[in-house]
Amino acid sequence: MDIKDFLKEFNRRCGFDFSDYSTNSISRRLSKICEEMGLSFEQILNMVVADKQLVQTIVEDITVNTTELFRDPSVWTAYAQLLPKHLPKQTMSTIWHIGCSKGLEVYSNLIIINELGLQDRCRVFGTDINPTVLENAQKGVYPYSFNKGYVDNFNTVMHSLNLNTPFEKYFSIDEQADTMTVSPTLRQQARFLPQDLVKDRAPFAYRVDVVFLRNVMIYFNEQLQNRVLSNVLEKMHDGALFIMGKQEDIPQAMKSRLLRQGPFYKKFK
Repeated sequence: MDIKDFLKEFNRRCGFDFSDYSTNSISRRLSKICEEMGLSFEQILNMVVADKQLVQTIVEDITVNTTELFRDPSVWTAYAQLLPKHLPKQTMSTIWHIGCSKGLEVYSNLIIINELGLQDRCRVFGTDINPTVLENAQKGVYPYSFNKGYVDNFNTVMHSLNLNTPFEKYFSIDEQADTMTVSPTLRQQARFLPQDLVKDRAPFAYRVDVVFLRNVMIYFNEQLQNRVLSNVLEKMHDGALFIMGKQEDIPQAMKSRLLRQGPFYKKFK
């Protein structure tokens, strides 16, 4: 059985469609799964219907569950400087993080929003295919030693905005337990919802003013990139801000609808 047949059958049995993921990416990840489990594609398929935990493990391994606090600080500085001018003044704005994983990017945004005094003007959603990582995101508890370097990212962004905000304002650190925990204020502001980006529309009714889709599209083939972006654009106001990863680019078919402005894009009518 080849990878294409496996993905088709996995979708039929489990409801997760990875057929339009980048061939190189999906091949590498599936080979690693088979090697680590010591199972063939056929053996995995024989087990998944009765073993929901195995399905969850496979979904977690195929999807990329990394999240960072203030990844690429210069991008966050530029975003913080633009946001107050970008948001409409008389209405509540919606910000959407797609493929949010364990939520540190969502919390990065909420920190910016709170530091700018915009918390009463913004609702922030994080969506992801993986319910386990969404549960972890909502809890807001992360290994401290693994994420310790992101304190520097935090300080860099605060310094660039001429703020003296301490890290401890938004995270409580327990070095003995090796945890850093997001403040209750931020956790109450974050809204995490499940979404399979391949086949589901946005799981909320609001039109969107800012979209973060960073380091997700690189795992899709061009056909899926175009389909996903088309669905996302339907939810965005004209002029809405669109933010990708620094190494990503808009597919050719969408370049007339998303116009580059500095490190970001804006939706064109």
